[in-house]
Amino acid sequence: MKSAIITGASCGLGEEYLKQVIQQMPEIEEIWLIARRQEKLEMLASRFPDRCIRCLPLDLTDAESFDIYQKELETAQPDIVLLINNAGCGKLGLLADAAFAEQAGMVDLNCRALTAITVLSLPYMQRGAGILNVSSIASYAPTPRMTVYCATKSYVSAFSKSLHEELRPRGITVLTACPGPMATGFLEAANIIGRSRTFETLPYCHPERVARKSLSRLRRGKTWYTDRGFYKLYRVLGKLLPHSLVMKFSKT
Repeated sequence: MKSAIITGASCGLGEEYLKQVIQQMPEIEEIWLIARRQEKLEMLASRFPDRCIRCLPLDLTDAESFDIYQKELETAQPDIVLLINNAGCGKLGLLADAAFAEQAGMVDLNCRALTAITVLSLPYMQRGAGILNVSSIASYAPTPRMTVYCATKSYVSAFSKSLHEELRPRGITVLTACPGPMATGFLEAANIIGRSRTFETLPYCHPERVARKSLSRLRRGKTWYTDRGFYKLYRVLGKLLPHSLVMKFSKT
């Protein structure tokens, strides 16, 4: 059965990716939604009664979740046409003031979980399949007060670019999506609202547009997506200028 897997699927950008998969990929027969809260997944799935949607309430910071996911794959034997690694989290604040569990959990979700879900999914992917990894403009240069988050997103971007080259002979495309700030639950969960002048002045990206255009680009064989001209310029500056200089105006 041709399947799409979406992590971090219960709201925000993940919800928009679900809508875009339904609109852009009618060939998908089953969609797997992965997130922590079962009730949110089921509520979202109920909005599309004509589609076959499987809800997997998994906490991807818990290693046991990967065993459960692997067993689900072994039982269902899906033909994974699309994998969207959207699950992620961030926290604003100085590292010296942060709780260890908070920062370690960020690494677990943004890096370890993305890697594990990808490795476990690849045996079920064939030529023509695609992987869409959600990174961030934060991967373009280090950002003080979001030190760990930026480092994890740099991992996502580097991982994605290298994996695309590895999978090229198999005909599997990997796209890195790097959105800027969006009006989703991420900002509140990251403790950003009202605590960062930078975030208050930056141009925001629209989740629907990010999901629609990044998925469209993946389906056309592209490997990178950055929304808005402002952030495309920031990507160029992050490559050309010393990061010690870029950090002077990227502070949050």
